[in-house]
Amino acid sequence: MKNILFLALSLGIVSAAQSQIIAPKASPACKIEQRVGLADISISYSRPAVNGRIIFGDLIPFDAYWRLGANENTKFTTSDALFFGNDTLPAGTYALFAMPGKTSWKLAFYTEFGNWGMPPVWDPKKVALELTSTVSVRADLTENLTIGLDQLENSGADLFIAWDHVAVKFPFTLNTKDKVLASIQKVMNGPSANDYHTAAKFYLDEKINNKQALEWVEKALASRPEAYWMYRTKSLIQAELGLYADAIKTAEQCIKLAEADGDSTYVNQSKNSITAWKKLK
Repeated sequence: MKNILFLALSLGIVSAAQSQIIAPKASPACKIEQRVGLADISISYSRPAVNGRIIFGDLIPFDAYWRLGANENTKFTTSDALFFGNDTLPAGTYALFAMPGKTSWKLAFYTEFGNWGMPPVWDPKKVALELTSTVSVRADLTENLTIGLDQLENSGADLFIAWDHVAVKFPFTLNTKDKVLASIQKVMNGPSANDYHTAAKFYLDEKINNKQALEWVEKALASRPEAYWMYRTKSLIQAELGLYADAIKTAEQCIKLAEADGDSTYVNQSKNSITAWKKLK
């Protein structure tokens, strides 16, 4: 009897779990991801509907901050700094809060983004950036709150908000040009000293082509003559090629520079190698 009762209760629990109603939220979640120039920007928010209501000045009061959406806070993430005129928004994730007005809106990027709705206490120190934009009243109705990026260019875009008959936009720019020019300059200048050294050491470690490795490490040292660890690599390559006299001279240079830098590890390694190579000369 107990087993039957237990089974009945178990079936009742499973049945109750399986009978939970799954329904869509009144304000569906939305996430947009957009690359602007070289920056990756994402906006996560919920989209309430007008649904025949008076929105601004009634459902959403004028001149008070609002969570700009429904449910969880609207989150704005950028991988690069954005420049809104003379103001800079550093790379990071922020909660977006808006203060609608009759003729203009304020938009605040808030560094604490884990709240549900407005923070219990508004902390001005957590406002990374506050912007103001003029309201545009439109004849067309935007039924669901819409936040997005438009007017995309390599150097910037418009962050826009539209709901009901109201729209606002906040243009921003990026330092895309400087980044691209720096990238072009780096590529056109060829590999760096570290690139040459990394390639040389890989060839040495993998026993691929020590003559090529020696050529690369010499190019690395031409740019960084103070890099004693590169002299260590060069001495090892020379020894692998049977150039023990040259390897000893290179190791002595490594010791001199490493001692000046206080690096006893490279000093001891090179001294031990010199002792071994002198027996092979």
